[in-house]
Amino acid sequence: MIYSALVLVFFTSLLLTASLRKYALSRSMIDVPNERSSHSNPTPRGGGVSIVITVMLSFVGLYFSQTIDFPTFISLFLAGGLVAVIGFMDDHGHIAARWRLLGHFLAAAIVLFWTGGLPAIDFFGLLVDLQYAGYVFALFYLVWMLNLYNFMDGIDGLASVEAICACLGMCVVYQVGGHTSLIPMSLLFAVAVAGFMYWNFPAAKIFMGDAGSGFIGIVLAAISLQAAQVSADLLWCWLILLGVFVVDATVTLFRRLLRGARVYEAHRSHAYQYASRRVGRHAPVTLAVGLINVFWLLPLAVCVAYSLLSGAMALVIAYAPLIFLAVRFRAGQSEEQCV
Repeated sequence: MIYSALVLVFFTSLLLTASLRKYALSRSMIDVPNERSSHSNPTPRGGGVSIVITVMLSFVGLYFSQTIDFPTFISLFLAGGLVAVIGFMDDHGHIAARWRLLGHFLAAAIVLFWTGGLPAIDFFGLLVDLQYAGYVFALFYLVWMLNLYNFMDGIDGLASVEAICACLGMCVVYQVGGHTSLIPMSLLFAVAVAGFMYWNFPAAKIFMGDAGSGFIGIVLAAISLQAAQVSADLLWCWLILLGVFVVDATVTLFRRLLRGARVYEAHRSHAYQYASRRVGRHAPVTLAVGLINVFWLLPLAVCVAYSLLSGAMALVIAYAPLIFLAVRFRAGQSEEQCV
């Protein structure tokens, strides 16, 4: 049954992306390169809607098959749908940043209403229970993950590879930790993204767009919080596996803040953007991120699942070289300084 579902999800996403590419071309939804772009050819955008539709249909199937409960289903469906609609409207025109952000906070609030805040977490041997403050931290966590995924969707295949690696990596963690009931949702999500990725890598024929990247960000963050309700260590595992995006986006933001840049303006000063310009192609950078996920971050997440390392310690170990690489590739530094 699961194998049939995986095949169906993959080809649904694959064919929907092809249809969306025709739609984008007919409506002149073209991303034209400018001084802040990491690509050089005009390319249709909005293909991530295929991921949205396929994943949401998967959620419906998982709910009616009693694989996920109603709070999980409705929170992901409503929050993910709201973010996707906002992104879709922005892909077609422009929505003021304040209204986008308001919608993002509303989507995060929907998740927390049905899921709850942060559970008590083991932090270097101390059990930390933030209680009501956990809702505040969780709210900003959801909004930040949503937006950082948008920021990091800038070169061919990168956002897709990160989502696939994180979801499949968590499938391994769930299996090791005995939380097999959580596997189907992450597995179907990964396959839906893979169907889109066929059109997005190695030479992108269509871009994901805000609808797709925002949807992926809010859903992955929501799934990580829901997994934490089952076992708090699972949140550490999600944070470890999403480490490349979390570190690059966060280091870039802080360094831009420190130098007084307008953080709400478009830019191309992420580490992955500098790296892709240095090598002259997108594929090597995207593949490198995949290798980091598989050979560095996944083993550390598995160590947490096996209780060989505490979640906090594994996170520090995982992020240390990522921070070094982000700084090494000048994340957040102005392009004028890098000339």
